[in-house]
Order: sequence, then structure tokens, then C-alpha cells
Amino acid sequence: MLLLVLGGIIDFGRAFTTQMAVTQAAREGARMVALNYSAGDVNSRVNAAAGTFAVTTTIVAGCPARGTTITTQASSVRVDNSFSFLILDSVMNLFGGGLAPTLTLSSTGSMRCMG
Repeated sequence: MLLLVLGGIIDFGRAFTTQMAVTQAAREGARMVALNYSAGDVNSRVNAAAGTFAVTTTIVAGCPARGTTITTQASSVRVDNSFSFLILDSVMNLFGGGLAPTLTLSSTGSMRCMG
């Protein structure tokens, strides 16, 4: 029982750190989209900001092309990131692989278009 409590405390810290990395990566992606970078550049920046975490990136809304008048409908961008986190991964591996449940951590970054 003590091992599970200790594992839960450690995993909470891991999940918190992972959530912060996913959130920061979403912000970086939103900055790149707001400055009209290509989707490939955005994905590269998001993966670099996420570090060792393999995040899935979705560009939900983008800015109009440079030189275009920005309307209120297209005045901001949104980037969604998600990451599958294994709960008590190291403890569950003691009892056999594949038993660890997963938790999907997600974050949304939004930023106003720079025009």
C-alpha cells in the first residue's frame, strides 16, 4: 500500500510537469501561427518546446495571409496539444507490462493575430 501511495505522489509530480510542458508547447505553437509560419514550422517548434514528450498538435484556427485586413471572426488563432500519460507506469511494470491506465493531458494555446 505504501508503494502505491509513494508512486501516486511521484506520478502527480510527473503529470504536473508534463501538463506544464504541453501547455508551453501550445503557447509556442499559437505564437508561430499568429506570425503566419507554415504548419511544418509550427509542428517543429511545438515538438522542440515539448522536449521529450511526443505531443499531438492540431491547428484549429489560423490567421489570414499577411497584408489582409483582419476581421473580428479571424482575429485570433488556436492550437490544441494532447499527450497520453501512463499512470503509475513504473509500479505497474512490476506486475506485468501493459496494465498501466492512460490519462490524456491536453492544452490549448490562443493568441491574437499580428496582421
